Amino acid sequence: MKPSGTADLPLHGGRVPPWLANRMTELGAAIAEQVILSYGRSEFLTRLSDPFWFQAYGAVMGMDWHSSGITTSVLGALKRGVNPRFSDFGLMICGGRGRHSLRTPDELRAFSMKTGLDGEALARTSRLTARVDNNAVVDGFQLYLHSFVVTRSGEWAVIQQGMNPQNHIARRYHWHSATVRDFVSDPHTAIVGKPQGEIRNLVDARAEKAQNALLAITKEPVESVLCDARKLTMPLHHDVRAKDVDIKRLGAVLAVAHESDLRDFASLLLIEGLGPRTLQSLALIAEVVHGAPSRFSDPARFSFAHGGKDGHPFPVPLKVYDDSLAVLRRSLDAARLGHTEKLEGFRRLDRLTRDVEEHREPLANFETALAHERAISTSLGGRTVFDDSTPYNRSARTSQLNLF
Repeated sequence: MKPSGTADLPLHGGRVPPWLANRMTELGAAIAEQVILSYGRSEFLTRLSDPFWFQAYGAVMGMDWHSSGITTSVLGALKRGVNPRFSDFGLMICGGRGRHSLRTPDELRAFSMKTGLDGEALARTSRLTARVDNNAVVDGFQLYLHSFVVTRSGEWAVIQQGMNPQNHIARRYHWHSATVRDFVSDPHTAIVGKPQGEIRNLVDARAEKAQNALLAITKEPVESVLCDARKLTMPLHHDVRAKDVDIKRLGAVLAVAHESDLRDFASLLLIEGLGPRTLQSLALIAEVVHGAPSRFSDPARFSFAHGGKDGHPFPVPLKVYDDSLAVLRRSLDAARLGHTEKLEGFRRLDRLTRDVEEHREPLANFETALAHERAISTSLGGRTVFDDSTPYNRSARTSQLNLF
């Protein structure tokens, strides 16, 4: 296999305050659970390995839509939300930023003790993916974050990020194992990217021909190895602009949420009487869960679910965030008891939005939509990282996360 994609992001300092970190943990885990229940663990790893989907995932969680910090915060939220519920999710997030990345091999060995996987092979693969992106790919970026997501069956995804302080850009690298069986038996093939016949263990002495072939591949230009990977390049400007958003797709979301005839129907799909602003967020969440890869070419659009912690495109509406979480929790709780109607409601909500987009030709007025969100921000508990007061606070608390 080969790396599945990269993303170039502006370096951006800051912090994730406790009031957002808690919610990101809950929402990130809830979306992951929805994807896994609907499509399976393998599909969730496929999505994590897509740089565009990952960016939209972070944006819908209220993180800055374009900055380098989205990687640290999203993976940190997932690790807190998913790992304690391993029995439910069947996967584990290992590693992290800085010193946490150095613990990845030990965490993978501990994980293997629970699952019967080859912990040394997983640890070896962790090191190899880091060396490929940090050393073999000479692009000026020094890795400082390495996260290894692995399922109980051995399938994995790697998300790691490097920094180039000269041009103030961070680069995120995405990997995804081709198949669990092939990876477990020959992790080096999973890293280098070109299957070598029927050999299933390239570290075996009998695989000399394949080893020689791998050495030849390492001499090829880096561009030939990475040319097929998806690449996301985010702009340097911090504010969300109309050119960053697919206006037609945003218009469909706004129409479903705010036009009375559509809103009433959409509300019934999930829970009767949902307010338009909560429906707007839920429609974007439903797209993150059920949307095809082509739907995530404009990750900035998903910041219209819960804004951004720095106030771009608007402050995080905490009341809407909590209402969205409550609807997600109810649907997931019912699904665990065998009642999947509300879970299916999210799928139908996504279909409704796409149907409106296709047949009604909606075109959002970006500036008007943005002005409206900012005008109602206070009434929705809008908050940014710059606020010193705590007008809207839940009892849950967590330590502050530093991005840099």
